[in-house]
Amino acid sequence: MAPILADNSSSNLPERDNYVNNGFGYVKNPHLDLLSEDILYHFDLGTRTHDLPSMFGDVKFVCVGGSPNRMRDFAIFIYQELGLDGDGSDITDICAGTDRYSMYKAGPVLSISHGMGIPSISIMLHELIKLLHHAKCRDVTIIRIGTSGGIGIEPGTVVITDIAVDAFFRPQFEQVILDKVVIRNTQLDQKLAESLLHCSKEIDDFPSIIGHTMCTYDFYEGQGRLDGALCSFSKEEKCEYLQRAYIAGVRNIEMESSVFAAMCHLCGLKGIFL
Repeated sequence: MAPILADNSSSNLPERDNYVNNGFGYVKNPHLDLLSEDILYHFDLGTRTHDLPSMFGDVKFVCVGGSPNRMRDFAIFIYQELGLDGDGSDITDICAGTDRYSMYKAGPVLSISHGMGIPSISIMLHELIKLLHHAKCRDVTIIRIGTSGGIGIEPGTVVITDIAVDAFFRPQFEQVILDKVVIRNTQLDQKLAESLLHCSKEIDDFPSIIGHTMCTYDFYEGQGRLDGALCSFSKEEKCEYLQRAYIAGVRNIEMESSVFAAMCHLCGLKGIFL
């Protein structure tokens, strides 16, 4: 069996470019120093082809969600809320040169699609964190906005995630690196969660709670659904499992929260999952 290790990389890699202690979003990969150019392949951006500090240096908030169309609509909404010139309808996709992700900028806010599932959002986050680093962005907050399946809550309730858990209700993310299983922390920014909960009380249409979010690798069997092409459990087994999840503090299920929490935690970025 491959060894299981706790990831303490936050303490065993050197600080880079004097960004770490100055509030900048930063990376944890000393190998990047050896590159003459860093190509953010899935964003169709690069350090040699684009002036990243000029394009993104003012970014303070990054909002991500699964659907390209939803993130475009969200960017237009933010554009109008900030009172920027025009109505935002002509906003352009910065990643138009690729069909992997879509990215829109509305003042200091980036709106990016991440696709579906852990692998897709993981690729996006790697390149996003490098983008923030190269652009020398300071004190960035990353917010994931999206749909999920609720457990024991009213439909339409917004779950503000305090910690992401796996299918065994453990607060961790398992990453296989080479032939080792590495365990990473999945706690999100607690102060940010409390702040968002406080703000939500001003909006009557969207009841909000703080709770655990369970991250699965599959939409159907992995989330206890009975309507997939395969199903290896009974309705009674499903209900018993979801009851145990609720008792463990889980209030919703989706497919990206664990790696999102782990990467934000490791890179020192304020992150929250909605």
